[in-house]
Amino acid sequence: MNEKFYELPEEKQLSVLNAAMEVFAEYEYKKASTDLIAAKAGVSKGLLFYYFHNKKSLYLKTYEYMVKTLHDAICDPHLFEITDFFDLITYATKKKVQILSRNPFIVNFSLRSFYSKNEEISDILKTENNHMIGENYRMYFQHIDYSKFKEGADPEHIFHMLIWMGDGYLHAQELAGKTLDLYEIDREFAQWVERFKRDAYREEFQ
Repeated sequence: MNEKFYELPEEKQLSVLNAAMEVFAEYEYKKASTDLIAAKAGVSKGLLFYYFHNKKSLYLKTYEYMVKTLHDAICDPHLFEITDFFDLITYATKKKVQILSRNPFIVNFSLRSFYSKNEEISDILKTENNHMIGENYRMYFQHIDYSKFKEGADPEHIFHMLIWMGDGYLHAQELAGKTLDLYEIDREFAQWVERFKRDAYREEFQ
Protein backbone atom coordinates (compact mmCIF):
# COMPACT_ATOMS: atom_id res chain seq x y z
CA MET A 1 0.00 0.00 0.00
CA ASN A 2 1.17 3.51 -0.87
CA GLU A 3 1.46 5.63 2.30
CA LYS A 4 0.28 8.64 0.27
CA PHE A 5 -3.22 7.28 0.75
CA TYR A 6 -3.09 8.79 4.23
CA GLU A 7 -2.45 12.21 2.71
CA LEU A 8 -5.93 12.19 1.19
CA PRO A 9 -8.67 14.02 3.09
CA GLU A 10 -10.27 11.68 5.62
CA GLU A 11 -13.59 11.88 3.78
CA LYS A 12 -11.97 10.54 0.59
CA GLN A 13 -10.15 7.78 2.47
CA LEU A 14 -13.44 6.66 4.03
CA SER A 15 -15.16 6.84 0.65
CA VAL A 16 -12.65 4.38 -0.81
CA LEU A 17 -12.71 2.02 2.19
CA ASN A 18 -16.50 2.00 2.50
CA ALA A 19 -16.85 1.35 -1.23
CA ALA A 20 -14.40 -1.54 -0.94
CA MET A 21 -16.25 -2.94 2.08
CA GLU A 22 -19.57 -2.78 0.23
CA VAL A 23 -18.23 -4.67 -2.80
CA PHE A 24 -16.20 -7.20 -0.81
CA ALA A 25 -19.26 -7.79 1.38
CA GLU A 26 -21.40 -8.63 -1.66
CA TYR A 27 -18.92 -10.72 -3.66
CA GLU A 28 -16.35 -13.35 -2.81
CA TYR A 29 -12.79 -12.08 -3.15
CA LYS A 30 -12.00 -13.35 -6.64
CA LYS A 31 -15.27 -12.01 -8.08
CA ALA A 32 -15.15 -8.59 -6.40
CA SER A 33 -14.61 -5.97 -9.09
CA THR A 34 -12.05 -3.24 -8.52
CA ASP A 35 -13.78 -1.33 -11.35
CA LEU A 36 -16.95 -1.32 -9.26
CA ILE A 37 -15.07 -0.28 -6.13
CA ALA A 38 -13.44 2.62 -7.96
CA ALA A 39 -16.80 3.72 -9.42
CA LYS A 40 -18.53 3.62 -6.01
CA ALA A 41 -15.63 5.53 -4.43
CA GLY A 42 -15.66 8.17 -7.18
CA VAL A 43 -12.03 7.61 -8.20
CA SER A 44 -10.36 6.20 -11.28
CA LYS A 45 -9.17 2.59 -11.27
CA GLY A 46 -5.66 3.88 -11.99
CA LEU A 47 -5.74 6.05 -8.88
CA LEU A 48 -7.12 3.17 -6.82
CA PHE A 49 -4.13 1.05 -7.82
CA TYR A 50 -1.77 3.95 -7.22
CA TYR A 51 -2.72 3.80 -3.56
CA PHE A 52 -3.28 0.04 -3.39
CA HIS A 53 -0.95 -1.86 -5.66
CA ASN A 54 -3.30 -4.82 -6.01
CA LYS A 55 -6.67 -6.15 -4.86
CA LYS A 56 -5.06 -8.09 -2.01
CA SER A 57 -3.58 -4.91 -0.53
CA LEU A 58 -6.94 -3.14 -0.79
CA TYR A 59 -8.76 -6.07 0.83
CA LEU A 60 -6.38 -6.27 3.78
CA LYS A 61 -6.62 -2.53 4.36
CA THR A 62 -10.42 -2.82 4.28
CA TYR A 63 -10.22 -5.67 6.79
CA GLU A 64 -8.03 -3.49 9.04
CA TYR A 65 -10.58 -0.67 8.72
CA MET A 66 -13.44 -3.02 9.66
CA VAL A 67 -11.58 -4.25 12.75
CA LYS A 68 -10.78 -0.67 13.83
CA THR A 69 -14.39 0.45 13.29
CA LEU A 70 -15.69 -2.30 15.56
CA HIS A 71 -12.95 -1.73 18.12
CA ASP A 72 -13.63 2.01 18.31
CA ALA A 73 -17.36 1.38 18.71
CA ILE A 74 -16.89 -1.10 21.55
CA CYS A 75 -13.98 0.41 23.49
CA ASP A 76 -15.48 3.26 25.47
CA PRO A 77 -14.34 4.14 29.02
CA HIS A 78 -17.20 2.20 30.64
CA LEU A 79 -16.04 -1.06 29.06
CA PHE A 80 -12.90 -1.07 31.20
CA GLU A 81 -14.88 -0.36 34.37
CA ILE A 82 -16.81 -3.64 34.08
CA THR A 83 -15.38 -6.41 36.24
CA ASP A 84 -17.94 -9.15 35.59
CA PHE A 85 -16.98 -11.43 32.69
CA PHE A 86 -20.49 -11.98 31.35
CA ASP A 87 -21.63 -8.39 31.93
CA LEU A 88 -18.69 -7.27 29.78
CA ILE A 89 -19.60 -9.68 26.99
CA THR A 90 -23.21 -8.49 27.08
CA TYR A 91 -22.20 -4.83 27.02
CA ALA A 92 -19.70 -5.30 24.17
CA THR A 93 -22.25 -7.27 22.14
CA LYS A 94 -24.86 -4.54 22.42
CA LYS A 95 -22.31 -1.94 21.33
CA LYS A 96 -21.36 -4.13 18.39
CA VAL A 97 -24.99 -4.57 17.35
CA GLN A 98 -25.44 -0.80 17.38
CA ILE A 99 -22.58 -0.19 14.94
CA LEU A 100 -23.57 -3.14 12.74
CA SER A 101 -27.13 -1.85 12.48
CA ARG A 102 -25.77 1.45 11.14
CA ASN A 103 -23.40 -0.21 8.69
CA PRO A 104 -24.85 -3.49 7.39
CA PHE A 105 -21.90 -4.02 5.02
CA ILE A 106 -19.70 -4.75 8.05
CA VAL A 107 -21.81 -7.82 8.85
CA ASN A 108 -21.41 -9.49 5.46
CA PHE A 109 -17.80 -8.40 5.06
CA SER A 110 -16.84 -9.81 8.46
CA LEU A 111 -18.63 -13.09 7.65
CA ARG A 112 -16.83 -13.41 4.32
CA SER A 113 -13.49 -12.69 5.93
CA PHE A 114 -14.12 -15.18 8.75
CA TYR A 115 -15.24 -17.98 6.41
CA SER A 116 -12.90 -17.28 3.49
CA LYS A 117 -11.64 -20.52 1.94
CA ASN A 118 -9.44 -21.45 -1.01
CA GLU A 119 -8.77 -17.85 -1.98
CA GLU A 120 -5.60 -15.82 -2.23
CA ILE A 121 -6.26 -14.07 1.07
CA SER A 122 -7.70 -17.04 3.02
CA ASP A 123 -4.55 -18.09 4.91
CA ILE A 124 -3.72 -14.50 5.84
CA LEU A 125 -7.27 -13.91 7.06
CA LYS A 126 -7.22 -17.06 9.18
CA THR A 127 -4.05 -15.82 10.87
CA GLU A 128 -5.43 -12.28 11.28
CA ASN A 129 -8.75 -13.50 12.69
CA ASN A 130 -7.06 -15.73 15.26
CA HIS A 131 -4.70 -12.91 16.23
CA MET A 132 -7.58 -10.43 16.55
CA ILE A 133 -9.60 -12.76 18.80
CA GLY A 134 -6.59 -13.33 21.05
CA GLU A 135 -5.77 -9.63 21.24
CA ASN A 136 -9.38 -8.74 22.00
CA TYR A 137 -9.47 -11.17 24.90
CA ARG A 138 -6.27 -9.79 26.41
CA MET A 139 -7.42 -6.19 25.94
CA TYR A 140 -11.06 -6.36 27.01
CA PHE A 141 -10.82 -8.78 29.94
CA GLN A 142 -7.84 -7.44 31.83
CA HIS A 143 -9.95 -6.10 34.75
CA ILE A 144 -12.27 -9.07 35.19
CA ASP A 145 -12.91 -10.67 38.59
CA TYR A 146 -12.12 -14.29 37.79
CA SER A 147 -12.79 -15.44 41.36
CA LYS A 148 -16.47 -15.91 40.39
CA PHE A 149 -15.65 -18.91 38.19
CA LYS A 150 -15.96 -22.49 39.33
CA GLU A 151 -12.75 -24.45 39.61
CA GLY A 152 -11.87 -25.86 36.19
CA ALA A 153 -13.91 -23.34 34.19
CA ASP A 154 -11.90 -21.75 31.39
CA PRO A 155 -13.02 -18.14 30.73
CA GLU A 156 -10.95 -17.74 27.56
CA HIS A 157 -12.42 -20.94 26.11
CA ILE A 158 -15.93 -19.68 26.89
CA PHE A 159 -15.08 -16.40 25.14
CA HIS A 160 -13.96 -18.30 22.02
CA MET A 161 -17.02 -20.55 22.07
CA LEU A 162 -19.39 -17.58 22.20
CA ILE A 163 -17.61 -16.02 19.22
CA TRP A 164 -17.82 -19.27 17.25
CA MET A 165 -21.49 -19.67 18.12
CA GLY A 166 -22.30 -16.09 17.14
CA ASP A 167 -20.45 -16.22 13.84
CA GLY A 168 -21.85 -19.67 13.10
CA TYR A 169 -25.39 -18.46 13.75
CA LEU A 170 -24.91 -15.49 11.41
CA HIS A 171 -23.38 -17.73 8.75
CA ALA A 172 -26.27 -20.20 8.98
CA GLN A 173 -28.80 -17.37 8.63
CA GLU A 174 -26.96 -16.09 5.56
CA LEU A 175 -26.79 -19.55 3.94
CA ALA A 176 -30.53 -19.97 4.54
CA GLY A 177 -31.16 -16.68 2.73
CA LYS A 178 -32.76 -15.11 5.78
CA THR A 179 -32.70 -11.39 6.46
CA LEU A 180 -30.44 -10.76 9.44
CA ASP A 181 -32.26 -9.28 12.41
CA LEU A 182 -29.40 -8.05 14.59
CA TYR A 183 -31.60 -7.36 17.59
CA GLU A 184 -33.10 -10.85 17.42
CA ILE A 185 -29.56 -12.22 17.26
CA ASP A 186 -28.68 -10.08 20.28
CA ARG A 187 -31.57 -11.62 22.23
CA GLU A 188 -30.51 -15.14 21.20
CA PHE A 189 -26.93 -14.39 22.18
CA ALA A 190 -28.08 -13.16 25.60
CA GLN A 191 -29.65 -16.57 26.25
CA TRP A 192 -26.37 -18.33 25.39
CA VAL A 193 -24.53 -16.02 27.79
CA GLU A 194 -26.92 -16.89 30.60
CA ARG A 195 -26.46 -20.61 29.99
CA PHE A 196 -22.68 -20.31 30.10
CA LYS A 197 -22.94 -18.17 33.22
CA ARG A 198 -24.97 -20.83 35.04
CA ASP A 199 -22.44 -23.50 34.05
CA ALA A 200 -19.27 -21.50 34.71
CA TYR A 201 -19.98 -19.33 37.80
CA ARG A 202 -20.10 -20.46 41.39
CA GLU A 203 -23.68 -20.64 42.63
CA GLU A 204 -23.56 -17.42 44.67
CA PHE A 205 -22.68 -15.41 41.54
CA GLN A 206 -25.24 -16.86 39.12
